[in-house]
Amino acid sequence: MKFRKLALACAAATPALACAQVSPSSVTLYGVVDTGIEYVNHIGTASNSVVRMNTLSGTVPSRWGLRGTEDLGGGVKANFALESGFAPDSGAMNQGGRLFGRQAWVGLSGNWGQVSLGRQYTMLFWAMLDSDILGPNTFGSGSIDSYIPNARADNAVVYKGKFGDLTLGATYSFGRDVANAGPSPAGTNCPGENPADHAACREWSALVQYETKQFGMAAAYDSIRGAPGAFAGLNTSGKSDDRLSVSAYALFDRTKLGAGWLRRDNEGSTTRLSDLWYAGAAWDIVPAFNLAGQVYFQRFHGSDNKAILYALRGTYSFSKRTSVYATAGYINNDGLLALSVSNGSAGANPAPGGTQLGAMAGVRHVF
Repeated sequence: MKFRKLALACAAATPALACAQVSPSSVTLYGVVDTGIEYVNHIGTASNSVVRMNTLSGTVPSRWGLRGTEDLGGGVKANFALESGFAPDSGAMNQGGRLFGRQAWVGLSGNWGQVSLGRQYTMLFWAMLDSDILGPNTFGSGSIDSYIPNARADNAVVYKGKFGDLTLGATYSFGRDVANAGPSPAGTNCPGENPADHAACREWSALVQYETKQFGMAAAYDSIRGAPGAFAGLNTSGKSDDRLSVSAYALFDRTKLGAGWLRRDNEGSTTRLSDLWYAGAAWDIVPAFNLAGQVYFQRFHGSDNKAILYALRGTYSFSKRTSVYATAGYINNDGLLALSVSNGSAGANPAPGGTQLGAMAGVRHVF
């Protein structure tokens, strides 16, 4: 839905204001509602099971947003985005209760790229967007590393520019996370912007990406710092949690392939170094039906902790906006690791070293 705002801006102004020229602008309302019924077994040491409505992510998280642009002339535009995540089962706001917890930024763009200010995605998100075939699926990379689909930072200055097939990007946050809803990527209690400790809660990331119509490859580095009181073991500004991502994808007639590697160096964890490998494929069997699957393998250095996750999803599209889907996942933990197969709702982890099966059927509507 688009609202054109031309002379109305001047008409609403006070008589003391002169409106010599009005630049064309537009605002778009958009969103997606995606939820379903999920089954997860082997929960906790009692090996219970649960049937529940998914609160966070089916194939993608539910959201609504506003984005707009104004042509300032000379190839320069003003841009903004406000995006709110919500739980369709209850209507509650996600991302630690933020009104616009997914995105809230304003910026300027031109042939040189875009500079924007506010709460935004880090470059890790853009680096893995196409190579991670299942993305934020309820059984997917977020089950292994919940930061991957939640790679955002508050108080961030972001640059992103595309020059032919090459994309360059970088972020710098003065205080990455003001919400206290953790420990989780939705809120880790690390507001930063501390005059006494300039390193507290800082975040930075960088991206180099090369894409053609047939394939793409990307490398990104993402670093977050802690502070006293921050969650997940990052309790001083001297501790960091760093991720290096290298990934690639290829496009064929009706098939997409993707693969990648993520090295994590988390100084807030007793098992500091870990590697995540993933590979997947998506196939349009017929125009209305897509089948996608992926395998994830994570191992921790100097430890018996490791996990392998298999995930599969079938999607039938009634139209460009409405689809139904069925998805399943199976995870096998080793050592003391107790990752849940599902990242769609909290509180469903198995016993340490346990296995877990999940299945979900749902509906997604895009507007």
